[in-house]
Amino acid sequence: MAGQKRVSDIYEEDDAGVEQVAESGRATGVHADLDAVLDDIDAVLETHAEEFVANFVQKGGQ
Repeated sequence: MAGQKRVSDIYEEDDAGVEQVAESGRATGVHADLDAVLDDIDAVLETHAEEFVANFVQKGGQ
């Protein structure tokens, strides 16, 4: 059974890959872009919160 890997070995390999991506500059850029998008969503919801909530109110037999 030399061709088989233990489950713990597979998870250790996956964790190493995640750490490499997190340390890269590209990941930092993605986080900044994601934060910017979330900030835009927050701004829209703050401006139109009442309208946003009103659209989710059930009417009649919905």
